[in-house]
Amino acid sequence: MIENIAKKTCTPCRGGIPPLTRDEAAGYLSQTPGWGLLDDGHLIRRKFKFDDFQQALAFVDEVGRLAEEEGHHPDICFGWGYAEVSLQTHKIKGLHENDFILAAKINHLPRAS
Repeated sequence: MIENIAKKTCTPCRGGIPPLTRDEAAGYLSQTPGWGLLDDGHLIRRKFKFDDFQQALAFVDEVGRLAEEEGHHPDICFGWGYAEVSLQTHKIKGLHENDFILAAKINHLPRAS
């Protein structure tokens, strides 16, 4: 179910399916180090740290490029020296495998720390 999750591609979620349970979502966390399960298992989030604003902005640009490639879009908050990325599948009001796929790919970006 979660083998090599970073090598998978996000698939369009049309809704009408249940979100992952808290236990199912927790099972994916081993593939997404640094990410935390929040909102009673309906959201994952990770904060990334950088030396300055420019590095944070460059990272956000990379996350945006990746999100467009995958067709799955996170919520991003950033400022001087940090970027915080949150993922959930809004159509199902919870988590889907796509959220963990994108989180794993974000973890592999060169500037992720």
